[in-house]
Formats: sequence, C-alpha cells, structure tokens
Amino acid sequence: MQASTEGLTRLREICLALPEASEEGGVGDPTFKVRGKIFAMRHPAGDTNRESLWVKAQAGVQSTLVAAEPERYFVPPYVGKHGWVGVWLDADQDWNFVSDLILDSYCITAPQKLVALLKPTPKDV
Repeated sequence: MQASTEGLTRLREICLALPEASEEGGVGDPTFKVRGKIFAMRHPAGDTNRESLWVKAQAGVQSTLVAAEPERYFVPPYVGKHGWVGVWLDADQDWNFVSDLILDSYCITAPQKLVALLKPTPKDV
C-alpha cells in the first residue's frame, strides 16, 4: 500500500495517546492494539487498494455512516459483518470525528479499567 504520511501520522497521534495502546504489524499496516486486541488498523481495501482505517463500532453506526456518506465510509471485508466501519483516508475527512470513531473502538475493546482513565473525574469538570 502506498502510505500517506499525513494520514499515518494522524492515526499514530490519536491511537497511541490512548492508555496502553501499541502499534504492531499484522493484519493492518499498522495495527493498533490494546492489551493484544485490535481496535484500529490501517488497511488497503479491496481491489482499489485505497488507504483506509478500519475500526469497531456500536450496532447501527456502520449502516448509518455508510448510507449517509459512502464517499467517506464503507463496510470493510471480513470484519464488516461484525459491525466494523471502514474510513477512506484519501477522502476529505473530519479528523475530530475520525478521532471519536477511534476512541469508541478503543472503548469497545479495552478493559474497563483503562477506559475509566479516559473519563473526567468530578474535579476535572
């Protein structure tokens, strides 16, 4: 896959800022994990070989995003049937929203003790 340096830099900044997140090889290029479980991966999608991000999502998110903005979101092969969302990284993206998708995927994947580290305490509010 031809790497977009800007896209990869942004993904690393977002993913690796999360508690105990790591960057590894594997299915994606790279794959981002928390305690050995994948929460995000950069991946070429299908025959197009377009650069994309795949993340886990809550029920209904995938179908809503893909129906509303197919130029930005798609159902990734293999994991799409499990609700993962594909994000085209070569499309004009709202990186704050992409960051939220990554955070949601992390929260679905990570142990609750790590997720709790992300939530503000009453003194932070």
